[in-house]
Amino acid sequence: MMKFAPVALAAVLALTTGGCAHAPRAAAPATPAGAPAAAAALPAPASGADADDNLNAVAWSQRADEHDLIYLQTFRDAQEKILKAKQDPTWDALPKDDRAAHPSLKGLKPAVILDIDETVLDNSPYQARLVRSGGEYNEAAWAAWCKEAAARPLPGALAFTRFAADHGIAVFYISNRARDLDEATLANLRSAGFPVAGKDAFLGLGTVVEGCEQAGSEKSCRRQRIGAHYRVLMQFGDQLGDFTSVPGNTREGRSRAMAPYTAWIGERWFVLPNPTYGSWEPALFDNDFELSRPERRQKKVDALRIN
Repeated sequence: MMKFAPVALAAVLALTTGGCAHAPRAAAPATPAGAPAAAAALPAPASGADADDNLNAVAWSQRADEHDLIYLQTFRDAQEKILKAKQDPTWDALPKDDRAAHPSLKGLKPAVILDIDETVLDNSPYQARLVRSGGEYNEAAWAAWCKEAAARPLPGALAFTRFAADHGIAVFYISNRARDLDEATLANLRSAGFPVAGKDAFLGLGTVVEGCEQAGSEKSCRRQRIGAHYRVLMQFGDQLGDFTSVPGNTREGRSRAMAPYTAWIGERWFVLPNPTYGSWEPALFDNDFELSRPERRQKKVDALRIN
């Protein structure tokens, strides 16, 4: 999904961003005699007060075989089921509110909808840069990373999307990347090898859908636009908002939004893991970005279950 890291989500929720700078890092120790010169360039280990909460999440995303296997498992499972879904004229993966805008499935061509970030493209290098620098998400640095168009495909995503396209199933990508990143995003998808039928295959933030008013970064209008011409066989994402609208970003509100669709998980909706960022995180501190970074962290600690 789009970078639903704190600043981006704050804009979605019409909240101001908050946070405090990291404490200065300890100076790196002198390079021992005879040690490689490159060692002097390595950052000093973070002190306890300076530790980054995202380190383990990013390290897992990049280095754990389990991460890659979950992606392969998810896309392979979907690939095994998609032709059966295509053959069933009643099969549709749009949430009920989105399908209500165009209720008839008769004559609609088959399609799949995929989020981009942490669903088909791996942006963990950007997160790794934040961990190393001690910084937090910001729009400028995120845009610069996107314009590099260097994000790699996530395991299984290429094989699945190519399989779908080869079997006459339209592949759509919906992302909440800012509009000025459209060309870079399309370039990245194409260079990574994803099937992109044309510009209309990518619906970014700011896509105008006639007769539908989009609230913030919700994807409902864009799903409806696809649903006007296509029967959506499957949806893929790493955030709840990739599948349906979530009116209240609270733990309770998120659960309510998904409750009608739990039977669709692993059948029509395929959820991928993202421990590094997402709307789940601010739900733990009441979406209050006025809080400082330590205050937000304490709210997350307080939300932990200990039994």
